[in-house]
Order: sequence, then C-alpha cells, then structure tokens
Amino acid sequence: MGTMIGRLRRGRRMLGPMAERGRRLLPGWPGALLMVWMSAPAWAATAFTLEHRETQFDVYRLEKGEEQALRLFWKRPDGTPYASLYALRQDLEARGEHLEFAVNGGIYSREMAPLGLYIQDGETLVPLNRGSGGGNFFLKPNGIFYITDQGAQVVPADTYQPAGRVLQAIQSGPMLVIKGELHPRFIPDYESRYVRNGVGVDRAGRVVFAISDGEVNFHDFGTLFRDRLDCPNALYLDGQISGMYLPELHHYALWAWRPLVAIIGLVRPAGK
Repeated sequence: MGTMIGRLRRGRRMLGPMAERGRRLLPGWPGALLMVWMSAPAWAATAFTLEHRETQFDVYRLEKGEEQALRLFWKRPDGTPYASLYALRQDLEARGEHLEFAVNGGIYSREMAPLGLYIQDGETLVPLNRGSGGGNFFLKPNGIFYITDQGAQVVPADTYQPAGRVLQAIQSGPMLVIKGELHPRFIPDYESRYVRNGVGVDRAGRVVFAISDGEVNFHDFGTLFRDRLDCPNALYLDGQISGMYLPELHHYALWAWRPLVAIIGLVRPAGK
C-alpha cells in the first residue's frame, strides 16, 4: 500500500507518497457528474499544484492528442447507472483496465441525469439545453466541453456548431473564460465562494482540468484559467461536491462509494 502521507486541508484529504507533488485523492459528494480519462500505457499528462490569489489549485493537464482517450461514463451497456466510482472501477478491472484519474463533470438535474447536452461515445443521451432558469447552469452564457477526432473545444452553448462527429460532450455553466475574456457577470469581490472545478483548452490545444483546494469565487477561478493556465476558453463544471481522484495512490476516499450520476476519467491496461 505504500507510505501514507495524509493531511486534512479545508475538508480534503491528500494520501500517498505522491501527495508532495500535488497528486491528490479528494472526497466528493452524492450526485456528482464525473469525467474519466482513458489512456494507453504511455501517457504524458501531468498533475501539479499552483497558488493563485491566495488559493491553491490542483491542475491536471493532458498533452495534445491525449484528449482522444477521454471518455464519459454514466450508464452501463444494460442501461443501469454506474452509481458510484467504485462500481465503475470494478467494471473496468473486470475488463483488464485500471482507473488512473477522475474528476466530477457537469451539473445534474433532480432526476439524477445530466442537465444539459451529454454525448458519450458518439451517442447523444441528453440533448442540448437552450432553456433558462436559476442556478449556475443557467448563468448565460453557459458552455460545452466536447471532443472530436480533431481535438477538444470549449465553446459557449449558443455557438455550438461542431464540425465532424462529436465523440464526447458535456454541457455545464457558466463559461469561465470566453475568447480570453472573463464571463461578463463575474464580480471581483463577490462573496459566493465554494470549492470549484472546471476545464479549459489552452492555446496549445491541451485539455486542462483544475480544482480549487479551498473556497473561491467565479471571478478568481476564471482568472486562474485565463492568466495562469493560458486558456482562452474555459468552463465551470461544478462546485461544493467537486473532487479529483488519482487511484495510483492505492487509497480510496469515501467519495469513491458515494452515488454519482455520470463519470469523466483516465484508464490504462491493468499492470502497466
């Protein structure tokens, strides 16, 4: 199991010998949407921690081309939901695969389904949501993170017109950064502060996930992607229930067993 280096920091747990390099196993909450990254044995994605505006952030950055291995999981082939990260891990292990990384994805509905567009392995399971309402999802413009065989994009939902077949996509909101500018409704000193996570695509075409280690408002979170991660477009995924998971540590927080709606993550053949 290795030596466990554990500490609690604002409700989060860091476990394992890689913790000093910013690789973390973080708790989550019921109802999260997750992204799962599927990888070949050799992959160059990097995890690191940086400080921005007095808050620390965990960052997971894929190299260009690795986005083709990103996949989303929500339901099993028989139509039943995975319901937990633990259940997905068991299913992957039965197929000879090992979960490397996961992060909760978009916002879900009261029916425990993705609230907006959800495309998994080329199949549209939930259509684009152009409606209006309350909550972060409807703080327009909201946006879509999607992948085609040409690469990954983050775009406002009202400009979503992908060229070619979309392999994976998830809608959430609000957009954090739009063509290098912060969302127009963000307020610098706004008091609404939560743990938040998001995804962007940097100017080199690399997908970048980030999660705050403490509470942060939308304005500061957006400046992280714009100013520190060089992402001209970035999308908020979720808050409060956010977590980042790295199973290479051989430890599993309670988050792994709690109910989930769908899952975004990184998988490689077991034993590699």
